[in-house]
Amino acid sequence: MPLYPDYPICTDRLTLRPFTRGDVDAVYAYRRREDVARYLFDVALSREECALAVQQRIGQVALEGDGDKIILAVDLTQTGSVIGEVSLILRSADARQAEVGWIFDPEYQGQGYATEAATAILDLAFGAGDIHRVAARCDTRNDASWRLMERLGMRREAHFREHALFKGEWDEEYIYAMLRREWLGRRNSFSAPLRAGP
Repeated sequence: MPLYPDYPICTDRLTLRPFTRGDVDAVYAYRRREDVARYLFDVALSREECALAVQQRIGQVALEGDGDKIILAVDLTQTGSVIGEVSLILRSADARQAEVGWIFDPEYQGQGYATEAATAILDLAFGAGDIHRVAARCDTRNDASWRLMERLGMRREAHFREHALFKGEWDEEYIYAMLRREWLGRRNSFSAPLRAGP
């Protein structure tokens, strides 16, 4: 089930595309923020750390084996501004299991962009990727993230209490998931298909 998507992936307002070296400053604009880093494994990043992160992301555009990642920049199509990123990680090729994630600039929250981008990455996973089950995880205090998971129709499957030390304190984590048949049924009922890229 190798997945080599055609890029870019376009939605009504967004363009999801591979990262380039020219994205460093745009990524640094949100990854340097403490409020963005709060629930990430990373701390707020320096510009040099952002440059390294972007360099790593440039090659993360396909899924072939366990642990492979697709990490895409999310642009506002109208302006070309990078407003965040979405990821799809192949956890088990044999069992067709994957995990999705997202990081968005808080300046663009509350406008439905994260929902639109996450919908596109789930369409990729459950469509061309033929993934059977997609999971997502977040800190229980990250209301914006778990509410997004619920808007997408994912179900809460677990609440891990004090299961790991995270940035000096006990971490509590929600796990959400959805099956391919659930996504396809839901997708057919609420939205038109994605447009092809230019």
